[in-house]
Amino acid sequence: MELSSLKESRSMSIQDSLKIVPKGEIALLEWDLFGEKVNKLSSPMMARLKEVVAEIKGSSYKAVVLISRKPKIFIAGADIDEIQSINSREEFTDLLTQAHDILNALEDLPLVTVAAIHGACLGGGCELVLCCDYRICSDASETKIGLPEVKLGIIPGFGGCVRMPRTIGLPNSLDIMLAGKAVDGRKAEKIGLVDACVPALQLEERALALAQEKMNGGKRRKVYRPRGAVDKFMHSMIGRPIVFTQARKTVLKESRGFYPAPLKALEVVKQTFGYSNRDKAIKTEMLGFIEVATTEVSKNLINLFFMMESVKKQTGVESKDVKPRAVKHIAVLGAGTMGGGIAQLSADKGYHVRMKDINNEALALGFRHASEIFGKAVKRKRLTKYDFEQKMALISGTLDYSGFKQMDVVIEAIVEDMGIKKKVIADTVQHCHPDTIIATNTSSLSVTEMAEAHPKPENFVGMHFFNPVDKMPLVEVIRGPKTSDETTATIFDLSKKMGKIPVVVKDGPGFLVNRLLMPYMIEAMFLFQDGMAVEVVDRWYTHKFGMPMGPFRLMDEVGLDVCIKVVKIFAKSLGSRIEVPSVIEPMYNSKRLGKKGGRGFYLYDAKGKELSVDKSVYADLGLGQPTNKLTEQECLERGVFTMVNEAALALVEDRIVTSPQDVDMAMIMGMGFPPFRGGLLKYADSVGSQYIAQELEVYASKCGARLKPTQPLLNMAKTNRKFYA
Repeated sequence: MELSSLKESRSMSIQDSLKIVPKGEIALLEWDLFGEKVNKLSSPMMARLKEVVAEIKGSSYKAVVLISRKPKIFIAGADIDEIQSINSREEFTDLLTQAHDILNALEDLPLVTVAAIHGACLGGGCELVLCCDYRICSDASETKIGLPEVKLGIIPGFGGCVRMPRTIGLPNSLDIMLAGKAVDGRKAEKIGLVDACVPALQLEERALALAQEKMNGGKRRKVYRPRGAVDKFMHSMIGRPIVFTQARKTVLKESRGFYPAPLKALEVVKQTFGYSNRDKAIKTEMLGFIEVATTEVSKNLINLFFMMESVKKQTGVESKDVKPRAVKHIAVLGAGTMGGGIAQLSADKGYHVRMKDINNEALALGFRHASEIFGKAVKRKRLTKYDFEQKMALISGTLDYSGFKQMDVVIEAIVEDMGIKKKVIADTVQHCHPDTIIATNTSSLSVTEMAEAHPKPENFVGMHFFNPVDKMPLVEVIRGPKTSDETTATIFDLSKKMGKIPVVVKDGPGFLVNRLLMPYMIEAMFLFQDGMAVEVVDRWYTHKFGMPMGPFRLMDEVGLDVCIKVVKIFAKSLGSRIEVPSVIEPMYNSKRLGKKGGRGFYLYDAKGKELSVDKSVYADLGLGQPTNKLTEQECLERGVFTMVNEAALALVEDRIVTSPQDVDMAMIMGMGFPPFRGGLLKYADSVGSQYIAQELEVYASKCGARLKPTQPLLNMAKTNRKFYA
């Protein structure tokens, strides 16, 4: 194709992506971005919108209805690729100025505008519909309206900070913007974000009827009117400062100040809420957007977004010819907390699930756990009671293998004992279809050895969920040497359909996350032995580094008995690289279990709520009272750098995973490594391999060989090479 023909083709595709369909005196503006699954506000689409708005303005139409022809998307937002590619304030200024000119022109059209929303209407899409006089949406589950920008480290930049508070008031706007929320149709109608929520099949008809009704009444300038005494107070000159102060406290509590975007959004809303001059308010928002969009935090969060988007396109295997099997029926072996969690997750996604255990009491525990999770969703109004009953009906229980012949996948979630697991796997195979995939949920045992119990090891794989199953987004898909591509692709696909982020890892001690996590927790025990107080170390890791919880709190959460067991497994598997802390034996003898037992490094009440540090832990484990002689820098570096050290070995030498993105995705989703730092290896690159290796040499000389830099890290340090080349 000649260059001129190619340009003409692209121009025609943009023309067709946004076109006017006459409906009498109403212009139906159809969005359907050519060649894309979603509509997004890219520069070409914004240029096309400018043309269309100008055409409508000069026409005889009396109303405009905006509608999407994508099945589950209205407008997903701005083009994140463009935002990622911009680094200078000048480029952002040009982009935003042009966007505001176009959206202001839409808002200023002399005819009535109605947005008919079905599917995701997020970010820039939400900001666009706020420029319309009326909004009507479908009641379909896929309809979500909101401003998720803060999750990318930015703030609404197409007028959302200005228009949303004027449309739905301060509390509702701040609730959406500061947390990056999206609301469904019913909630949107309740808070006034849309004027009506209607059945999806009636949306276009109702939107056209609304436009017909309103088009002779002139433009609508809706400004939020407080309702009720409390609402009026919160919007009064006295109440507003209280609202902003409380919102700031909530943001700082949630983010600990590591994320500048929510604070900047709050500041912009606070400054602009009283402005009558739109241009002045928009300029204030623009300056705020540019300030946060050029930060490293924003770049890291946008990189994370693209990593997550990349997973959606992956299959878990290299060959493009391999297709995952269809999965409809799932069995879960073991109905404890983990098994019940897996059953609940499966049923929530529409799979038929059959739990098996050895007695009715165990089955009852699994059902109760699943019911409790669904019950919380009902309480939060995310599920109706009817939905609850329908989903629970998908879960059945058995004490034998009845029904296993029709299972597509069996997930084993029994006790972490190799002998018991191998016996159960061998028994299970006899009652399943020959091609049934069996996946083990082990967190530390060898998938390769376990596969010996399966007559067709190509149908055996690891599927490691993290606890609690309903909250933790990561699944490690552990591929043994004989696991087939089809099996790997099927479990990878199943994980995604369950709403999880899967990462394929090679079999090895601790797989990936636990392999990197264990040296970190071991080092915390050494800090404990070196005289550091539990609360001091945990506070530094949370409030100074940004971890969701400190290492001691994490060990309590995992269970001290589990930690002890895994330390011993690692010491056996990895030899001299793992030095067992002397507190391990007295910890084992003290019978402290952590959170589940009410006592670990911390004390917990009957509901598992943390009360305080258990001051007796020092004496019980044979130590004196803490002296806190080590610096914050040493405590943080010894813990974090030991993870980087092990990651270099796992990635470069052992090839447990194939890319630094896999490591960072797994550590963010499985451990909670601070997303604003971009991931463990992204953080390591920001510090420098040379510095990390040098510091580890210093710590090794005074603390022990466990901290010596690994050869892959030393090789990188010679030229200060990065993980992300």
